[in-house]
Amino acid sequence: MKLEPELRDAFMAEAEASRRPASQIVREMMREFVERQQQAREYDAFLRGKVDSARAKIAFGQIASSAEVEERFAARRAALRARAGGADT
Repeated sequence: MKLEPELRDAFMAEAEASRRPASQIVREMMREFVERQQQAREYDAFLRGKVDSARAKIAFGQIASSAEVEERFAARRAALRARAGGADT
């Protein structure tokens, strides 16, 4: 890896100030980076699947109007309120 000398010097100074080996800090940063990248890829795949599924439903005419969706959720809210003892939220 090529690093700017100023960045390397500042990093080494901070590693020394934290009383931790620089190699340990670099390994931790690398693990965190790999984990974030994997999570981002997994989320992108999940989201792509949801979008593809929605597009397929639209293509097959399996859609609901906004009024139909609102009607369904109004019924759900009413059922939840009734189950909660009629509390108005």
